Amino acid sequence: MMQGARNGWLKSQGNPVLGGKYGTCFDLSMLRDGDKYRMFFSWRPRKSIALSESDDGFIWSEPRVVLGPKDSPEGWEDDLNRPSIVKVGGLYHLWYTGQYKAGAVDGRSWIFHATSHDGVNWLRCPKPVLRAERPWEKSAVMCPHVEWDGAKGIFMMWYSGGEQYEPNAIGYASSEDGDNWIKYESNPIFMADPANEWERHKAAGCQVFFHQGWYVMFYIGYFNEHYAQIGMARSRDGITDWQRYRDNPIIAPDSGAWDGEACYKPFVLHDGKRWMLWYNGRKGALEQIGVATRERADLGFDD
Repeated sequence: MMQGARNGWLKSQGNPVLGGKYGTCFDLSMLRDGDKYRMFFSWRPRKSIALSESDDGFIWSEPRVVLGPKDSPEGWEDDLNRPSIVKVGGLYHLWYTGQYKAGAVDGRSWIFHATSHDGVNWLRCPKPVLRAERPWEKSAVMCPHVEWDGAKGIFMMWYSGGEQYEPNAIGYASSEDGDNWIKYESNPIFMADPANEWERHKAAGCQVFFHQGWYVMFYIGYFNEHYAQIGMARSRDGITDWQRYRDNPIIAPDSGAWDGEACYKPFVLHDGKRWMLWYNGRKGALEQIGVATRERADLGFDD
């Protein structure tokens, strides 16, 4: 199997950039906010969404919990993780996964929404905004990634559904207010391609953004339940006719390294000079966050 990175991507020699003494840090979402990067990530030892900040995307501040577990009769926010952050005007929107018996075979996952004026103090929607209702979603909807389309006045969500431990495929939904969502009738819109060995098992955990006339997706491809790599695809409308990048995967585990068994949940930004891709890598039971860069303006697709 492929190791390391390709298509011009280069893993930072300073990886991991977040983890270590903090324990498992995984599935992140980011934004460039003023002169800082703000990373909202899943902090497993605290069962919470945490925030860390950086000037350069490599050196990160001490994390702090901004949204923690919440007691409820349903238990649907026993464990919080897998955030997606969007800022519209002066208001921050956070969608995240709430889990009951997280990681258990009989667990369940839902997607929630919260808003904030500072990115630290949040007002939660009291109930899930997305639930597992369709057969393909099985017991879990999770891993939301949300974009705001100002021209259409809608939020666009790509989410993963299926098993509680590693979801199976990606669906799409849209909303005018962030709370009330309409699922695409022909979900899932993206799933594993058995013809591609590297992602033959599952495809999930994506980020999607609009770039030069295309919706570009970075996603996790699973060779099996425990070995994962990162690939790219693109679509004109973000829903149909996805074209996979010809040289997938672009990020893969390095044997024996901190990410030696899996590379998960990519998040990509362009800093004005280069592309930066953050992801969580796993070795054994420990997941940590690292970064890779691409020193070119394009992403490598054949135009």
